Amino acid sequence: MPHRFTVVGLALVGVISVTALNAQTPAPDNTKVNVRDRSKEAVTADQQKENAADRDLTQKIRQALMKDKSLSTYAHNVKVVAQEGRVTLKGPVRTAAERQSVEAKAVAIAGEGHVSNEITVAPAKTTKKATK
Repeated sequence: MPHRFTVVGLALVGVISVTALNAQTPAPDNTKVNVRDRSKEAVTADQQKENAADRDLTQKIRQALMKDKSLSTYAHNVKVVAQEGRVTLKGPVRTAAERQSVEAKAVAIAGEGHVSNEITVAPAKTTKKATK
């Protein structure tokens, strides 16, 4: 019987620990932006077309972004959505220069006038240094 209480007690401690960890996890940087994507007019990744030309266009842009190691993880993860040859770029990047670089790569592949840049600049949060 005491063994059964130990197992139940350990399980309860595990549940409490996981709950406490989840409560301390900060919200992702783009949580507020996701609200914008709920509007009916917003272009979202689920609208990506299944035709070969749009898939190929998205793949080539994604590969160009990933190949550029000078870009931040944010820039590597920009949403690229192709619809009938038109590309929409969405998501946060760290600097205005990154925003321009991502757009330039997409324009080089999709062509001038075929890219809609909805990328936002969300610089890294700075932390206060402790004074001694």
